[in-house]
Amino acid sequence: MKRVIGFIGAGQIGRTLALHLVNGGHTVLLSNSRGKDSLESLAQQLGTNAKAVDIAEAAAADIIVLSVPWSKLEIAVKDIHDWNNKIVIDTTNNILSTSPLLELANLKGQTTGEVVAGLLPNARVVKAFNTLYFKILEASPIETIGNRVIVFSGDNQEAKATVAEIITSIGFAPLDLGSLKEGGKLQDVGGSLSSVDLVKKKNKA
Repeated sequence: MKRVIGFIGAGQIGRTLALHLVNGGHTVLLSNSRGKDSLESLAQQLGTNAKAVDIAEAAAADIIVLSVPWSKLEIAVKDIHDWNNKIVIDTTNNILSTSPLLELANLKGQTTGEVVAGLLPNARVVKAFNTLYFKILEASPIETIGNRVIVFSGDNQEAKATVAEIITSIGFAPLDLGSLKEGGKLQDVGGSLSSVDLVKKKNKA
């Protein structure tokens, strides 16, 4: 099924994922804090299935990709008041700085997905697309031996099934890690699957 997917944030991961989605036949609505004029060029590059919009229009979609720097997370979502039943694909990492050293926000025992879910009342948050460096993510998901894996986690089975369908539709292989708490520990920076590039081997004929 082809989807209309709103983007809040269009940085490196957001742009990369938007390209895969457009190539997979989905429609993307791109937004950021600088306004839709700043995204017109990107939308034109992506083609007719991409549109630059304001944040409110992107947030009106049933499926939303959240792809903003951690330091801007609360500001990015503060004016959106209706998250009810929306699927939010959370690509964020709790990185505050990478120079001169990596600095991570204190999550106080939670995973990033749990923190995001706490900011979005009644949203169905699925953590995905946050473990791979964007240069790896932007490459073809189809390797000689199989398909690149996208790990994901969430607390709502229906939402996870929808995200798994989307992942498959753009050529990746989905791998369900469980809940935002348990799966998220594996995905977050420092987790055992953070930055790990996995490929699911093709079944032999």
